[in-house]
Amino acid sequence: MLWVLGGLAIFAILAGIALQFAISRNGPAVLSAVDHLTGGQHGAELKATISTGTHPQQKLLVWGPERRNPADAPLPVLFFAHGGSWRSGDPVDYGFIGRAFVPEGFIVVLSGYRLGEDGIYPAMLEDTARAIHWTHEEIVAYGGDPDRIVVAGHSAGAYNVVMAALEEQWLGRKGLSTQDIAGVVGLSGPYDFVPLDSDSTIASFGHVNDPMTTQPLSHVRADAPQMLLIHGEKDTLVYPRNTRALAEALNNSGSHALTIFYPEIEHNDPLISLAAPWRSRRDLVAVIAGFAHSVTASASGAESGANTASEETSVPVQGETG
Repeated sequence: MLWVLGGLAIFAILAGIALQFAISRNGPAVLSAVDHLTGGQHGAELKATISTGTHPQQKLLVWGPERRNPADAPLPVLFFAHGGSWRSGDPVDYGFIGRAFVPEGFIVVLSGYRLGEDGIYPAMLEDTARAIHWTHEEIVAYGGDPDRIVVAGHSAGAYNVVMAALEEQWLGRKGLSTQDIAGVVGLSGPYDFVPLDSDSTIASFGHVNDPMTTQPLSHVRADAPQMLLIHGEKDTLVYPRNTRALAEALNNSGSHALTIFYPEIEHNDPLISLAAPWRSRRDLVAVIAGFAHSVTASASGAESGANTASEETSVPVQGETG
């Protein structure tokens, strides 16, 4: 009996090592495959793949409920931009985001943008604004409410959506305002990374004469959309000081940012926590969904006399909040 248990333990260890290796090679695709196998569809399905430009990376995917009555009221929208150091990533690999948040009552839009040399600043912001514009104009056809859009992203994607929400010019060029965004969720995001000191930031921003103009911290405004910023204290790729600096600046300006810091997690852990079977380890899906429902209810006036998210968002969390 002992040798059987020992064999199972060794198998589990080897399987864990193999999984970690696979995640390191193409993390999101592996996460999505494992999520699908262990968690199923959860009543969510891919509704459409849309091209938003002539470049193959300019695309987005729409996820929604498998069954929905067209007469039902439109749902709030969670727009998600992937990470990858502005060099890699594909929204096709992020189906686990749709399967996590469609059951929470959202239409989910997974956004791509140009990468590498084609995607250097400001292309990634132009593409993110283009995708938000498409969402605002077209999501009603998929059961989404264009007046209740929350934008979210991980790592480089968090930078993209935060910049789109702070610096007016990107959405303004598409005929929208930052006020068309109900709220922002940033996971492990870089918001204050001058001087440029990594290969990815130098490649993406090194050509800009004044790099400070590329920084979210330089565009903080009192009327910025409310933000939920999440970071792991053990993140050594994008240090948590990025989130602390942006949140402090937003709150000092008169805007509002809620922060959650998880003491024991690293850069990719918030993303991993959105996929089954790791989803049950932390409360991130509930926290993000609670924030998004709060700010979209406030934005639409759906609740008479509703408080703002700064007063209302109080979902229990395992990390430290601020």
